[in-house]
Amino acid sequence: MKSVVTTDKAPAAIGPYSQAIKAGSFMFISGQIPVDPATGTVVSGGVAAQTKKVLDNITAILKSENLNLGNVVKTTVFLTDMNDFQTVNQVYGEYFSQDAPARGCVQVARLPKDVSVEIEAIAHL
Repeated sequence: MKSVVTTDKAPAAIGPYSQAIKAGSFMFISGQIPVDPATGTVVSGGVAAQTKKVLDNITAILKSENLNLGNVVKTTVFLTDMNDFQTVNQVYGEYFSQDAPARGCVQVARLPKDVSVEIEAIAHL
């Protein structure tokens, strides 16, 4: 059994996908990019600011289901430039300071809206 998770506290989907899906005892959060849900625009300020917004968007989706970052068991980070890894890792560590989830990180050629970072997550309910 699955159910769609939607919140106006995170950016609306920009294609045929859901912000998140709950299935069984997990929630699968679609890749989040650094878009301000109130304005629909990409945040300015470089990869650190973008990473913060991405993680804030993930937090908002989790919160809509009474979850938090402590429920996250796996993330995948997509970067357009692996040279940004250290900066992204520093911000990421501020959000996942204890019992960090398993994680993958890959460099990609391009991301939606030409952002620098996208993160998807799996949370345990």
